[in-house]
Amino acid sequence: MKLFACQNCGNPLYFENTRCERCQHNTGYIPELEVISAVKPDADKWIALADPGKRYRFCANWEVHACNWLVRTDSGATHCRACQHNRTIPDISDPSHHALWQRIEQAKRRLVYSLIKLKLPMPSQASGEQSPLVFDFLADAPEQRIMTGHDDGIVTISLREADDVAREQTRTFLHEPYRTLLGHFRHEVGHYYWDRLVRDGGELESFRAVFGDESSDYSAALQHYYDNGPAPNWQLNFVSAYATMHPWEDFAETWAHYLHIVDTLEMAYAFHLSVNPRIEEAPSATVDHNPYRAANVTALMEAWLPITFAVNSLNRSMGQPDLYPFIISEPAIAKLQYVHDLIHGTLAKPQEPSKPQPAKQKSGWLRAKRLIGAA
Repeated sequence: MKLFACQNCGNPLYFENTRCERCQHNTGYIPELEVISAVKPDADKWIALADPGKRYRFCANWEVHACNWLVRTDSGATHCRACQHNRTIPDISDPSHHALWQRIEQAKRRLVYSLIKLKLPMPSQASGEQSPLVFDFLADAPEQRIMTGHDDGIVTISLREADDVAREQTRTFLHEPYRTLLGHFRHEVGHYYWDRLVRDGGELESFRAVFGDESSDYSAALQHYYDNGPAPNWQLNFVSAYATMHPWEDFAETWAHYLHIVDTLEMAYAFHLSVNPRIEEAPSATVDHNPYRAANVTALMEAWLPITFAVNSLNRSMGQPDLYPFIISEPAIAKLQYVHDLIHGTLAKPQEPSKPQPAKQKSGWLRAKRLIGAA
């Protein structure tokens, strides 16, 4: 994430700001320019001070206090590049649902920021393209407990995950070191991009060489994981315990961590953070390169490990849990490199012709999770 400033008065702005607290200008995000812009009204439109030659309107969800992104008036769109992927939202006439949905939308916008930066394909339903990226944000019903997951292009996020108490209870019950709304989004779109970039992109062979054979029974693997937990010494090969469950989940977890790393390091880059500990053996680094443009994962790790060591230490000083409670092994770094190369189109080409790919199959992740009752 970048740093932003008000074009009218120079006041620093957060990505979520809808108003400059110093000069009181309304503010909105222009994804094409990657900028939060102060705006001023112009009849039924808005003039963005960052792009005064064009006219904008706010996303339709701005009117219900759930979005701060701007849309060009000549685009004909009513929803922004993030909200056009919404298929279902909860009943926001219920104030508690509305508040939780606002939190979900906030996390979603941070996800979409990264997907745009990485130039990943994001077809919406309105585009007419096959396999659009679709979001369903659903509340539990009396006889139906909504499970977060992905199924054939549809990412479902349970409204319950936006409730801090409920999410923490689930995290504790599942013995997870980390569970956030943004983490859910990053993980579940990992499944979507496995379909798009690996399965449909002709990369099954390269995937299996790094993550293993995904054709093994997913439901059985999920049941085994919740019955028996992760394999012993899982930290030697995986980025998280849940990644041990099945190659699909290993990929989705690795994908999520890749997004964690590049987005957090971009903020460190914006602050020009430098870590130079006063003990000789501790790692040091200066974040002086944009991580979204990193040539490889080695460059990311050279900054990531010292920065997380420092920030984890600061968090502990405040009695808070580690910001990044994970240890990244060499095999996990190799998997992160695969994700990096997949995203940037730099995977090594096979030396021999690939075997014919099997017919498309639905992953069934969400259906399996519902059977087991996993969150």
